[in-house]
Amino acid sequence: MRAFFSLLVLPTLLLAAACADPSPDGSAAPPDDPPDDPPYVVFVTGDEEYRSEESMPMLARILQRDYGFRVSVRYALDDDGIIDPNRLDNIPGLDVLEEADLMVLFTRFRALPDSQLQHILAYAESGRPMVGFRTATHAFLYEDDSTKAYLNEAWPAEVFGQRWITHHGHFDDGAHPLTAVTLIEAQRDHPVLRGVEPFQAYSWLYHVEGGGDRLSGDSLPLLLGRALRSNHAEAGRLDRFPDTQPVAWTKTYTGSSGIPARVFFTTLGHPYDFKEPSMRKLALNGILWALGLEASIPPEGANAEVVGAYEPNNSGFGQRYKPGMRPELW
Repeated sequence: MRAFFSLLVLPTLLLAAACADPSPDGSAAPPDDPPDDPPYVVFVTGDEEYRSEESMPMLARILQRDYGFRVSVRYALDDDGIIDPNRLDNIPGLDVLEEADLMVLFTRFRALPDSQLQHILAYAESGRPMVGFRTATHAFLYEDDSTKAYLNEAWPAEVFGQRWITHHGHFDDGAHPLTAVTLIEAQRDHPVLRGVEPFQAYSWLYHVEGGGDRLSGDSLPLLLGRALRSNHAEAGRLDRFPDTQPVAWTKTYTGSSGIPARVFFTTLGHPYDFKEPSMRKLALNGILWALGLEASIPPEGANAEVVGAYEPNNSGFGQRYKPGMRPELW
């Protein structure tokens, strides 16, 4: 892939895999025959609701184990270097995006300083592929009179396919699944859907289409979600906010480089969603497809067995995340 190397690749996920409990067959180790020039995937986390600081390292470990990818995760940190999803203005180390082959973005309402933000924006314009999860529809939140206010809605709509509009309701976060996920029959043979079976997600359904709204550009929906319970249905507003919505799609984004970039996006991403093998397959297949590696996705989909344990905290604001974690522990 890109011919770069940096010591900054190592601090987070390579140490993370070493710290994780190995699986019984030793599969936590890198593959015996890793690629000579492995892709470098950078996960950018920072959301105070959905525990991206737990789910994204889990995916990164699988990519390292099964594909020999170089991986890094960047987190929202406090001034002492402790992971703090509630810190909205600090995700250090984003300069590694200059070397990345893929950026995976799972942030929510961040207000990053220019010195950090510039790396995300430059990457997006470069023509390199991107993957986004759930709150990347509202990855940033700047003041309305800021020159960066376009990042609040226009940017995610153009890059990922939609901005934040509304959802169909929380209803006791994590207590019960809230969205029934099914494959769109016409896309059943798409590489991203290999091995993906219908499942029930804990993510409450995001509105992205209908009632005058539509996905942008060449977005191709792959999965549909049906709200198992909806506050819009209870309010009699399904004409404006239908209770069946696309929850995963592919598209392209052409930035200032003039190079069309592959983009995979899903509005799913509740921490409990990733306990479901089909959700993990969807995420991993989407990453491989974005990188142009769909030929490496087997008919049964990417191996979704986690490295060690995945026992995330539930979604929620405030102090619902695991306190005291440092990046090197992951």
